[in-house]
Amino acid sequence: MQPSSHPQQNCCCRLEFPKKNGAQHHTTEGATMLRPALACCKLYISEARNAPALRAIECAAAGLHPAAVLVNAFADDAYNRVGYTLVSPLAYDGGDSAPPPLHRAAFSMVAAALEAVDFGSHAGAHPRLGVVDHIAFHPLAGAHLDDVAALTRAVAADIGDKLQVPTYLYGAAHGEGRTLASIRRQLGYFTPNSPGEQWRGAPDASSLPVAPDAGPATPSRSKGAVAIGATAWVDNYNVPVHTADVAAAKRIARAVSERGGGLRSVQAMGLAHGEGVTEVACNLLDPASVGAEQVSAEQGLAVGKGYFTDFSQERIVELYMQSAEAEASQQ
Repeated sequence: MQPSSHPQQNCCCRLEFPKKNGAQHHTTEGATMLRPALACCKLYISEARNAPALRAIECAAAGLHPAAVLVNAFADDAYNRVGYTLVSPLAYDGGDSAPPPLHRAAFSMVAAALEAVDFGSHAGAHPRLGVVDHIAFHPLAGAHLDDVAALTRAVAADIGDKLQVPTYLYGAAHGEGRTLASIRRQLGYFTPNSPGEQWRGAPDASSLPVAPDAGPATPSRSKGAVAIGATAWVDNYNVPVHTADVAAAKRIARAVSERGGGLRSVQAMGLAHGEGVTEVACNLLDPASVGAEQVSAEQGLAVGKGYFTDFSQERIVELYMQSAEAEASQQ
């Protein structure tokens, strides 16, 4: 993976980005401002090669700055995928009835992505449900999961109803706590639809095997569907594998994952990652208990140095507070 390399525009408000093998987890003591209860929204967009489209998506978020801050973007050309991280106070004291800034920023980015990206022409080595594949909300710095879940459901309803995208809830936002992995399996997410372990174009299905929680029952070929949920913090950690054999990477992924009898709270996929390269992509659902060190130790084959695709939650809070302090000093 490489950090986003498309040109920055003045309207965009990213602060800094982790480089491959360089996203370090740090904890910073203290702050010069009182930290509000914060929430984080991670949006995964099925596009990394179209610079104008990415600029449009990022500028949509900039309209809510400084109330909502885009603190990270991580682009992967082989996967043709970008992960964005937004942070905002969970409570909103704007004095009107508008949704909170994180709601509006996330919705604006989704709307911009649907306008700028055509799912039918998308191709990449990472599975995806639609133009906006996945949205995850996490509580930060004093926020509660129940509050984030309510925000998630409101955003999902708007995406489904106003943008007409089939929308699936998971985690605390779903009434029965459905997992992201389970809904993905039901929708055939993990099966490539093109040779070379690639996902290409929109699915041919005229209807969905599972009814969405919001939006139409028939997906648009230009938009696809989206999974959106609320959970405690998740680390995304990827490990390059020195083999062109995707099946070998998949065997490692299964052995590492909890579902395959490996490490508790670890989900993993083995994916192609460029010419002659593979990767084990992991979700660490409880990184305080099972983290990157344990995953790397379990790999088995000769592997490269693992790397995170986002900052730690402590660093993300720090970046938001730096932005808030800078804004306050200018007033």
